[in-house]
Amino acid sequence: MKHELMTLPYALDALEPLMSKETLEFHYGKHHQTYVNNLNNLIAGTKFEDLSLVNIILESDAGIFNNAAQVYNHDFFWNGLTPTQGEIPASVEESLTKAFGSVDKFKEEFTAKAVGHFGSGWAWLVQDENQDLKIVTTINAQNPLTNNLKPILVCDVWEHAYYIDVRNARPKFLENFWKLVNWDFVAKNLG
Repeated sequence: MKHELMTLPYALDALEPLMSKETLEFHYGKHHQTYVNNLNNLIAGTKFEDLSLVNIILESDAGIFNNAAQVYNHDFFWNGLTPTQGEIPASVEESLTKAFGSVDKFKEEFTAKAVGHFGSGWAWLVQDENQDLKIVTTINAQNPLTNNLKPILVCDVWEHAYYIDVRNARPKFLENFWKLVNWDFVAKNLG
C-alpha cells in the first residue's frame, strides 16, 4: 500500500495570521511530504509494505518507525487545527474539567508541558485504558500509540512548526495554537 500526503481540511493560508501560509508550505508541503516519501521508499519490498500506518508504527523501529510515526503525528496535528474555531463542545468541557479542574487549568498544564519540553517532540492529550485523560510529551517521532494510549489532541513542538512565524518563541506558538484548536476533532476523539 502506498501512503499519501493527507489533504489538508483547509487552504494553506486559512490559518493566517496565527500560522502563516509559508509555515504550512514548509511544514506540511516539505517536512510532512518528506516523511511520506521516506516511508514509502523504506517499506517497499518489506513486510511493512501492505500494513496500515498504525500497524507499521506498532511493529517497526528505526527509520521505518520514525517516518511512519511522523506521518501519523503530522496527520493528527493538522486535523486538530481549524480556521473556524467554534465553542468547546459541552462533552469536551465536561471531560477536561473532570480531569484537570477546568478547561483553563487544562490549557495551562498542557502549555507548560509543551513549552517545557526539551528539544523536538510533541505534547499530547491522551486517554488511557481507564478512559482517564492525561497530558504527555514525546520526543522526536514517538507517539502515545506505542504506550497503549489513545491520542486526543497534539501540538507539534518541533522548531520547524513555528520558527518561520515566531522564531524561537515557543510560548507565543502555544498561545496561537489555542486559537486554532479544532474542538470538534477533540470531541470526536473522546468518543
